[in-house]
Order: sequence, then C-alpha cells, then structure tokens
Amino acid sequence: MKFTLSDEQRQFAQALRDALRQSTSWDTLLALGVHEVESVPDLVVAFLELGRAAVPGPVVESFAVLREPSSTLAWPPHVPYIVDDADHVYAIVHDTRYRAILEDARSSVDPARQLHEYRLGEAVGPIDGQAFDRGVLACSAQLVGLGRALLARTRDYALQRKQFGKAIGSFQAVKHHLADVHVALELAEPLVFGAAVTMTASDVSAAKIAAGTAAYQAMRTALQVHGAIGYTAEFELSRWLLKVRALVTAWGTESFHRERLMAALCG
Repeated sequence: MKFTLSDEQRQFAQALRDALRQSTSWDTLLALGVHEVESVPDLVVAFLELGRAAVPGPVVESFAVLREPSSTLAWPPHVPYIVDDADHVYAIVHDTRYRAILEDARSSVDPARQLHEYRLGEAVGPIDGQAFDRGVLACSAQLVGLGRALLARTRDYALQRKQFGKAIGSFQAVKHHLADVHVALELAEPLVFGAAVTMTASDVSAAKIAAGTAAYQAMRTALQVHGAIGYTAEFELSRWLLKVRALVTAWGTESFHRERLMAALCG
C-alpha cells in the first residue's frame, strides 16, 4: 500500500510541529484543533507529532478514544489505571462506559504520566466499536514519533560527541545501530497509516507490534550512544526515553497483539 499525505495533512503536521516546539500545553493542542480531528489517518498524523514532542497528558484517551477534550479513562486490562486527571473520568468495562471516581495514585515509569486507581460510578452507555483500535493506533503513532525524535537527537549527539579524536558518529558500529533504528521506524510508520485506513484488528495489532518494537529499539540505542548521561533525569532525553517505556505496553502488550493477530490470520 502506498500512502501519501495530502497537502492539508502535511500542513497540519508542520503546524503542529512548529507550535509544539514552543509549547506542549493542552491549550496549544486545542488551539490547533486536535480535538476536532475525525478521520483516523488524520489522527495518526497528529499523534506522530505529539509523540515527536513527547506531549504529556491523556492525549490518547481524550482525543483518540473518547473524542472529548479534558477527559480520560481506564480500559482494563490494557489500560488498567486512570491516566492522569481530567474534568471527565471514565472506565470501560465490557464495552460499557462508566463514570469513575479517582482513588489512590500509582507511580509510573514516566513521571509525566500520572496513574490512579479508581472505583466505578454510574453507567453512561456503550463505547463505540472502533474506540479501542483508535486508542491502539494513536499510541502506535506516538511511539513512532517518539522513536523518530530519539533517533534525531541521538544522531546529533553522535556527530558532536568525540572519542579518540573523532566524532563517535563516524564509527561504523554506531552507524549500524542508528541505521537499524531508521529501518525499523520506516517499516512501522506505513503499517500504522495502513491500519488507519483499513481499521481491521489484524492490521491494528501488526502496527502496534511494529511501532513498539521500533520505539523500544530507538530507546535502547539512544541510551547506549549517549552513555551515562542518558540515565540522568536532568538530561532532557529522559522525557522521550521514559515515555517510550511507559507506552510500549499501553493499549495492549506485544503478547496480546500477537495473539490477536494470529487469531485474525487463522480464524
């Protein structure tokens, strides 16, 4: 499948990228109309940029799943805790949306991602049939965007950091690691866009597997190339590293999506 972005999609992506360089606030997202995006391919365009900028907050839950600004949810077992806080808080149980009441906070590997236990309130009504897969695809697009940001930052660092009188980016072993990440991301992105067009369970799960694998590879490579400084919370790279670690198992683990893909292929 050949997927080429329209002029409008490219302009939207560029506008998001430019704005998010200045601010990753919720007001910025609302001003750019992310909450009004209807088509799933356009959502993927937006979430690639949200991932690239490591935007905090319940963006998947609010903009992709519920399509309600300032809302969040839990969807056990794949999203077992309420993600962050919002004006409207829900939990999805057996495809029914319930109001949820926040209880104890839980720690997350990503300090910008707050988690909460909850108890169920009153039932609101059914959730639409594509909501879960929209969440999976938005998360997948975020992971690809995060991976691309990590690759770009790691490439720049490798060209600046010198060892033995040379930039470490000139060493073949470093080049190979960065090239492998690039290939993985180039494989994952069209799978995410393709799944956004078909919206089949098998394509959505394949996209999540590929996106998670590529982003995790980008995370490991970034950490290895940066060395000890990459471990420090004070270094800005940690925003992207920790978000990948948190999202790679969100909206379904790799095992879940492999099982779902196999069931679709063999069923």
